[in-house]
This record gives sequence, C-alpha cells and structure tokens, in this order.
Amino acid sequence: MKVYKTRLFAKWAAKEDLSDPKLMDAVDQMEKGILDAKLGAGLCKKRVALDGSGKSGGVRTLIAFRKGDVAFFLYGFAKSARANVNEKEEKALKLLAKTYFGMSDAQIGKAMKVGDLIEMIKEERDGKVDS
Repeated sequence: MKVYKTRLFAKWAAKEDLSDPKLMDAVDQMEKGILDAKLGAGLCKKRVALDGSGKSGGVRTLIAFRKGDVAFFLYGFAKSARANVNEKEEKALKLLAKTYFGMSDAQIGKAMKVGDLIEMIKEERDGKVDS
C-alpha cells in the first residue's frame, strides 16, 4: 500500500510533533477497518494519539483512503483547536481526494518531485520493509 502526505499536511504534522510511524500505524488500523468516520468519496476521518496523550487528546486527520491501495493524508487539526471541518471544507477535501485518486503513477511522481506529495515508507518490521 502506498501512503503519501501533502506538503501542507507534512508542515502541520511537524508542528504538532506527529511522527510518520504514528501516521503509518493509523493507516494500518484503517486497513483493519478501524476508523472514526467514512465521509464519502474515499474521505475518512481518523484520530491519532500524540506522544504522551491518548486519542481523545490527540489530533484528527482526514485521509483519502482506498483499502489495500493508497492513502493520502490531506488535512489535520487538534481537537482543542476545532470540533470538525465545516461542510464547505469537507466538500473541497472530497474533491481533492478524487483528484489524487485519479492521478497516474507519473503524475504522482511529478508531484513528489516538486514537493507537493511526500511518500511515507513503513519502517522495517520483522526483517521486512513494507511500502
């Protein structure tokens, strides 16, 4: 499974001290069907705990997700900062998810080359590296 984060999401995650292994764990959970909400058009909401706090005190992520295929981390927010995205933002994120899902490998490669997308690689586990 390929996992990416947008440049803006990556900046936000760094500011929140949200590590790639935590994000990859969230994708692993989603692969098992554990997520907070399916918003439609492949857009899902997943809570992620920050180091030293549980999920309730953590952050919320919005992810364009296709089980067994690809995930794009699009947006995140701290629960303390806001309760949820509004209807207009959700509509825009669904459109963004559709755009990313429709990209070819070459288009994704170009987006990575210019820094708009960052591919996340799973850490080595049990002597194997997943991607």
